[in-house]
Amino acid sequence: MPEGPTIVLMKEDLQKFAGKKVLEVKGNSIMETSGIKNHILREIKTFGKQTFLIFDKANIRIHLLMFGSYSLYEKRDQENNLRLGLKFENGGMYFYTCNVKLVKDEFLSQIDWEADVMSDNWNPKRAEEKLKSNPKMMVCDALMDQNIFSGVGNIIKNEALFRIGVHPESLIENLPSKKLKELIAEARNYSFDFKKWKKANVLKKNFQVYHQENCPKCGAEIIKKDTGSGKRTSFFCENDQKLY
Repeated sequence: MPEGPTIVLMKEDLQKFAGKKVLEVKGNSIMETSGIKNHILREIKTFGKQTFLIFDKANIRIHLLMFGSYSLYEKRDQENNLRLGLKFENGGMYFYTCNVKLVKDEFLSQIDWEADVMSDNWNPKRAEEKLKSNPKMMVCDALMDQNIFSGVGNIIKNEALFRIGVHPESLIENLPSKKLKELIAEARNYSFDFKKWKKANVLKKNFQVYHQENCPKCGAEIIKKDTGSGKRTSFFCENDQKLY
């Protein structure tokens, strides 16, 4: 599943269509979205792993799910998977194998924009409050909780925990105050490094533990284990990541 930094990069690619009129609507979500033809795309917003196309009388939510993708040109070999295609005078945007849904203004107004780790509205103090209200939660689950760290996915989770030396099965209540603050800060810091490396096509080259065999610090074998209530795969070093 694409993580928050990838969605922000997508927004940057699509930004040239903001303020432009939709000339044509295509895709198998046509029944829901056909009404936006001839409307102006006013704004593109992201929240974690979600993208919102804002029009005067409609808002379209796009979630790429596990295997979704987007393109600035129409892929003829993916025609059956085209969920939404919008053509403008200066090009087009095409979304494949994803979820496309119309949402009301009320839906947008209820989003906690301060939970997005890549947003200018990111509020680390609010994240700390949410974490402290869930003391029995494992840090691996906390980082993947989109209500706390919107946009964080499994790559960011694993790499951020390695950076701060915390075992994924540590409990929130056992983390020293300094480590809790490091956890919150690194979720955001690594997200921006992720974006930088992804844009330069060197993300995988910078993985320290994610799908790696040996720890870059001590050389020990990297442990691969399904952890937390979500049973998502964690990669960690038992020597360099302390269990709290």
